[in-house]
Amino acid sequence: MSLEATVAAPFQWHAAERLGEGEFVVALSLERDWFSPDQAKRLVDVAVGRGLVEEEDGDLLARFDPDEVTIPEGFHPSEDVLREQSTFETALDAIVDAGVEKQRAVAGINERQRALAITIEAAAVLYAKERGAAVDHLAADVRSELTGGE
Repeated sequence: MSLEATVAAPFQWHAAERLGEGEFVVALSLERDWFSPDQAKRLVDVAVGRGLVEEEDGDLLARFDPDEVTIPEGFHPSEDVLREQSTFETALDAIVDAGVEKQRAVAGINERQRALAITIEAAAVLYAKERGAAVDHLAADVRSELTGGE
């Protein structure tokens, strides 16, 4: 939630679903003083990696509806949002967001990993897809790992 709120904020402030990367960085660093410019650029990398935004011709496009995200009054993101999550963590977050209890999701992922003799990341993405979680952006990476990069 914190990462999504942090990424949604500049889009909400500018009432846009598309922002120049520079606009995004300035909004987070100079306008709100949430991060340094370097940290804001790091946030762009994390957001792209998590599938929240995509880069197109130097612009960032929200891959979600920023207006649907509630940003609490007085919200100030922690620097934890700058930490890139693993494929497993990202898939687990998506599963929980889809309504599955975290403990049940971890158990299901572990069961698939054992039964199919696949990586924990592949098991997490498979379990997420079975639960209707939004993990298409992770599937290609996992598929590449399973096929040896082909």
